[in-house]
Amino acid sequence: MSDAAQPTAAEVRAAAEAVKTALDRHLAAVERRSGEDDPAVYEAFNELAVAAESYDELLYDRYDEVTPFEIPAAEDALPPYTGPEEPSALSVLIRRDYAVAEPQRLLAHAQRIEAADDDISDASDTSDTSGTVHGALGLLFGEYEPDEIASRHKEFGLEEGDSTLWVTASDEPAEPGEWLEAPFEEVDPAQVVCRFDVSAVFDEDPDDDVDDLDDGLEDEPVPALDTDR
Repeated sequence: MSDAAQPTAAEVRAAAEAVKTALDRHLAAVERRSGEDDPAVYEAFNELAVAAESYDELLYDRYDEVTPFEIPAAEDALPPYTGPEEPSALSVLIRRDYAVAEPQRLLAHAQRIEAADDDISDASDTSDTSGTVHGALGLLFGEYEPDEIASRHKEFGLEEGDSTLWVTASDEPAEPGEWLEAPFEEVDPAQVVCRFDVSAVFDEDPDDDVDDLDDGLEDEPVPALDTDR
């Protein structure tokens, strides 16, 4: 890059100040959060990511220096919103993954649900439904709302995996029964108002791999990490 195209020191300093401001706003939003999927926290997170990316680029262009910030790849972002400016309807699409970590705990809960059912004449009998994992899952999700299962998953012998929530906008509500056969097939990413993703991959610490390598090597030197772009 030529000297003429380089950002000025003042521009780099301004970008650094923008990161500080975004950090303060993000912390304030987290402190005031109203729930796990608070949109104010989501918005503050995005603003912080944009500010950090801008500072990272200017710092490198001006001083050939990098930051420790990890900016999400552009391909992971949603396309620009092209839905209605004043939507009169919305759809909420949720996917939550679980692993059956403790099958016996799950089966025990299903048997209690079945035993408490007024229609069961002999609660001492274990039916085929509560005696199988897939049957127990059917009883569990038939008895409790998905949000309650999410908050009590360990109690039911389940382990949380990835989850995502998408809110899409439209001009008018769908007709009754219109999408029931394939509820997730016709989702237009450009009509997504917001989305919230939860994954263990976001919690991974890049230093963990280096620590593991250090544990396995006693006197051997660890190769330096290449930070060149």
